[in-house]
Amino acid sequence: MPKASVPATSPTVKISPRGATRLKSGHVWVYRSDIVSAEGIAPGAMVTVVDHRGKPFGTALYSSSSQIAIRMISEEAVNDFPSLLRQRIADAIAYRERFVHNTDAYRLVFSEADFLPGLIVDRYNDILSLQIVTQAIDSDLVRDTVLSELTDRLHPASILERVDPRVRELETLPPRTSGLLHGEKTSTTFTMNGIQFHYDALEGQKTGSFLDQRENYFAAAHYAKGEALDVFCYQGGFALHLALRCSQVTGVDSSRPALEIADQNAVLNQQKMHNKEIEWIEANAFDLLKDYSSSDRHYDTIVLDPPAFAKSKRDLEAAMRGYKELNLRALKMLRPGGILVTCSCSYHVSQADFLEMLAAAAIDSHRTLRLLEVRGQSKDHPILLNVPETSYLKCVIAHVSH
Repeated sequence: MPKASVPATSPTVKISPRGATRLKSGHVWVYRSDIVSAEGIAPGAMVTVVDHRGKPFGTALYSSSSQIAIRMISEEAVNDFPSLLRQRIADAIAYRERFVHNTDAYRLVFSEADFLPGLIVDRYNDILSLQIVTQAIDSDLVRDTVLSELTDRLHPASILERVDPRVRELETLPPRTSGLLHGEKTSTTFTMNGIQFHYDALEGQKTGSFLDQRENYFAAAHYAKGEALDVFCYQGGFALHLALRCSQVTGVDSSRPALEIADQNAVLNQQKMHNKEIEWIEANAFDLLKDYSSSDRHYDTIVLDPPAFAKSKRDLEAAMRGYKELNLRALKMLRPGGILVTCSCSYHVSQADFLEMLAAAAIDSHRTLRLLEVRGQSKDHPILLNVPETSYLKCVIAHVSH
């Protein structure tokens, strides 16, 4: 964690030996079950963290409601939090300038991975979309600092806030509605890998689009061929990239609004796709794959990019069954020499678990898979080696040899 320069009056939180061991391992969270004492501390306060013997660990942001009670921000005392915020935002921007290419849409701030726990900022061309998920970042002082720094450094046409009501409820934050914080523009067009997309800042999932898949879109297009099927296509991210290489592309999603935007995105890219038509189908993916596999439909490329099946450890067993069913049906539908692109955005499903599931699906479908690439999230979603929760996306590209 980068060092900064808690005032002497900062309240102190004492943590258990287990919590101390967690911080010594390089993690930045302490769970409520490992708090020994935190009397009279205001929600969202900046605190000094000490172990059971009084040894200091540094400065953290405190939540009075979350199971993650402590989120470390520095190994040293922090006397000027707004200055630290401004520096961290500047560092996050510089990181993207160095490592993110061929796009004007990317995650600009990724919470703990950018040492700004509770703050997420995405850039879509000239619009910034932010989300605040902790008590400390929701304070007026922090909000004002974040907005002024983003405005001064990037000069966006607009900054909007996307609100997750459930998260705010869990953090006992007052209700808010999604909306403009700066400027008046709420829609734009952005580009990734040379493909254009519509963006409406107040519609869609997450902060608006799946930027974490950007590099996987490009990789999938590199291997894709022939007739392609994109399942859980949302607004067409994979499908539009596949259309650059494939003779025919079908996109499937259960959301009609998402498919309507996907079709608008296809129109934007007609010339690049050589006027190729993409077929969009509104359907339940499980039902459609069951029907297609039983009716002997075959494809040369299949993409599976489902939503998170395991949002908690309790969901893991059911999630693995769901992933296996999807991949088993897809493998049965792939022609020899075909390409499977299969993804999971569930943090609780490890890469090892995912590959084990895929191996079992290959055996049950009597197919042999060669791994071409085992990938993760794009570089604008950085991963901290000692904070495994920052790594969540799995993307496997495999060749079906027979």
